Amino acid sequence: MAKFTEEDKLMRRIGQRFNKGVVKYRLIDDDDKILVGLSGGKDSLALVEVLAARQKIFKPKIEVVACHVSVENVPYQSDIEYLREFCESRGVKFVHKTTRFDEDTKDGRGPCFLCAWNRRKTLFKAAEEQGCTKLALGHHKDDILETLLMNQIFQGAYATMPPVLKMAKFDMTIIRPLALVREAEIEALAEEHEYKKQIKNCPHEKVSNRPQVREILKRMEELNPNAASSLWGAMGNVQKEYLV
Repeated sequence: MAKFTEEDKLMRRIGQRFNKGVVKYRLIDDDDKILVGLSGGKDSLALVEVLAARQKIFKPKIEVVACHVSVENVPYQSDIEYLREFCESRGVKFVHKTTRFDEDTKDGRGPCFLCAWNRRKTLFKAAEEQGCTKLALGHHKDDILETLLMNQIFQGAYATMPPVLKMAKFDMTIIRPLALVREAEIEALAEEHEYKKQIKNCPHEKVSNRPQVREILKRMEELNPNAASSLWGAMGNVQKEYLV
């Protein structure tokens, strides 16, 4: 009997969660051409790797393109050649785009929002240029749950990043194929496959409340090991008659 290595077990576990998400949320259709938003972090690298493997399956047939967006006025250093080689060695076309944003806007939107929105618009344009109708982002289950908590704490809203979202203003569907994969599994994959870390020098990074909310989620899981599953299930079990 063949013995599975720890890497084999990890890849099978991630693959199972990926496939479950694809089926449950109907993320992939036959003949899809998908653009991956490749930031260069572990999550987007894992997404490229998983979709590259999925690209080799005959049915449903998909084509994958990866796009890295550099923001000229944010000193985030990416190794473009590493990202290109990572993608092309896995049979994924690599595209590099640049953008920038005005930090002096007076409409109250912070630099993190402006940076993210300009990156997203650039990805939409790249997807259109490449003939893609779906944009895949590397958000995992922890990201989605943290966003759920952040919206409740800071926005007073019960909302998060859905696994699939049809954009109203763009002819584009956003998908998050790693929606059911935990961050710890992606961290293990990054270590196992020796993903190269990019250099983060963003002056606005400390402004985000996400690290504190990430710690809250960890504390919740210390209180109840099944807290993440409960929070996820709660999104599909909203009992409106018991809400204000």
